[in-house]
Amino acid sequence: MSRRARVSPAEAGLPDGGARRRTSGLRREEVAVLAGVGASWYQWLEQGRDISVSPQVLDSVARVLRLSGTERRHLYVLAGLNPPVPEVEPERQDMCDGLRRMLDAWMPYPAHIMDMYYNFVLHNDAAALAFGMRPDTTHNCLIDFFTDPIYRSRTRSWEQNARTVVAQFRAACSVMPDDEGFQDVLARVKAVSPEFAALWEERDIEDAGQIRKELDHPVVGLLCLESSVLKMPVRPDLTIVLHTPLDEANTAAKLEWLASPEGRRGALYPVAG
Repeated sequence: MSRRARVSPAEAGLPDGGARRRTSGLRREEVAVLAGVGASWYQWLEQGRDISVSPQVLDSVARVLRLSGTERRHLYVLAGLNPPVPEVEPERQDMCDGLRRMLDAWMPYPAHIMDMYYNFVLHNDAAALAFGMRPDTTHNCLIDFFTDPIYRSRTRSWEQNARTVVAQFRAACSVMPDDEGFQDVLARVKAVSPEFAALWEERDIEDAGQIRKELDHPVVGLLCLESSVLKMPVRPDLTIVLHTPLDEANTAAKLEWLASPEGRRGALYPVAG
């Protein structure tokens, strides 16, 4: 009822009725007509009665009431249906400045953001220094994990983490199994990595969480990190990955030095492997 009251007849493409209308919002009967459902059925829906509800009808009602993506998902939950996949609201599309500030505030520890297809969106300087990010890679976290020789040569935990990385990517794909973006990444990485292809056929699936990473950095030696995956509900298409130094191998101090002017100069000429 509150959402119905927000939409004026003019916004819905109806005559406003002049002074005869008691409310500026839509009447139940008007919502029913615009959504293509019966007036009695729509009244029962508002009253929360035990009626049969389909996703298609809920989408029609959500369209008429001009519900946001979050409100549309909430409507599904209220109706006892599985909510649709979250979508990015148009006004939330551009959040780069705030996300950049967050990554910079995480310095001197590595942090990056990737989209739903594991493409790099943003990363801080510490991530580039620790993991060897550079212009000549694919800038896709999954493909680079399996194909970048510098990253692989630095990663002691590569074999044990590879299975987890593939299982987490399968979990991400399962939400949108027919999406062309996922299928494109999948085809690309299968074409260049037999190891990925073999792990993919094992069909393991795992939600994203935390992964321990051990790196042999060519300048500072062993780094022990814990990566944590975070999601921001208003940007469901993005994944934030923060790396926290573990209390081993003096990792925190090494990362601080790498981010210093002296460390940056030293990292310009890394030793292979």
